[in-house]
Amino acid sequence: MTTVMQSCSRLMEFKVKDLMLDKRRLVQVPDNATLADALNTMVTNRVTAVPVAAKPGQWLGAGGSMIVESDKQSGSARKQYIGMVTMLDVVAHIAGEGDDSDSESGLDKKMAAPVSSIIGHCPEGLSLWSLNPNTSVMDCMELLSKGIHRVLVPLDSNIENISGPELVESASSYAMLTQMDLISFFLDHLQCILSQTVTDLSARQDTVLALTSQARVKDAIKCMSKSMLNAVPIVEATSEEEDHKQLVDGRNRRVVGTFSASDLKGCHLATLRSWLPLNALEFVEKIPRSPLFTVVDTPGRELVTCHVTSTLGKVLRMVTMKRVHRVWVVDQNDGLQGLVSLTDIIAAVRSALLSGARDQL
Repeated sequence: MTTVMQSCSRLMEFKVKDLMLDKRRLVQVPDNATLADALNTMVTNRVTAVPVAAKPGQWLGAGGSMIVESDKQSGSARKQYIGMVTMLDVVAHIAGEGDDSDSESGLDKKMAAPVSSIIGHCPEGLSLWSLNPNTSVMDCMELLSKGIHRVLVPLDSNIENISGPELVESASSYAMLTQMDLISFFLDHLQCILSQTVTDLSARQDTVLALTSQARVKDAIKCMSKSMLNAVPIVEATSEEEDHKQLVDGRNRRVVGTFSASDLKGCHLATLRSWLPLNALEFVEKIPRSPLFTVVDTPGRELVTCHVTSTLGKVLRMVTMKRVHRVWVVDQNDGLQGLVSLTDIIAAVRSALLSGARDQL
């Protein structure tokens, strides 16, 4: 039996519940919370998304879901999770039409909107999934390889003998399983595949849209919102005549930074008012050292890159250590050649394991 087959066999034995042993309590917000409340909750807990809870029976859950938290003794429903709000939703709402976000009153009005009204602005908020604890890790990989970044896992499901993703669930408590949890799991259980390159595993996307180094933060937000991108690389501007308000083809251009929606999780509302007119690269380099930023010991956001010959193990160690969700693939001169996202990694690993299993048939 090959090492790939052995790894696949071992993975078949693991369940989602094996990934949930050290998970902390679920961070959530009520449906009547403002977007500012949701942002502050994400800032305080250092997360990039929170489920939204409402009184049961008053809302249709995202994607037609019915995921309910129930009393452990009586089984009666206490709350229903109606969707997920992410940092990209915050970005999209700020960039949306209406009051001018550059003004204090305009931004305050946008951030005072109920969080329930923001659900569904971005694709991830259009569906809400739960994953039974008895689901195999391979089936979990299938779900998270399709661009779904996080799922709710019931810690004491009332639904017996079910595995796989569910739109209907009732449990007394939940935890969140993310793509990053699965990536961390790979580091401990996929030694044979870790030595393969991201190119050999077809884990690389070759086309990458980018911001120029002259783009302003508010324009970066509008671009990301329009294209539904959680993060974009910042590349050197080629000329003053270049349109810095639009995304450009970043291929072969030197990467100088990353602008990410998740960077907002370090910004309280007071900071939002000050950085919208800034240059995006200036924000990346200077805002983390601001006293308004919650992480004041960071010397700017480090640029996380790899090469076409980088091994999967090296990339996994970078994303888990730096807590990033994508790595830019560059050449020896930092020219952009592509990207590797967590979704790409999960899909490539699952494909390699299934291919190894088929070869043994």
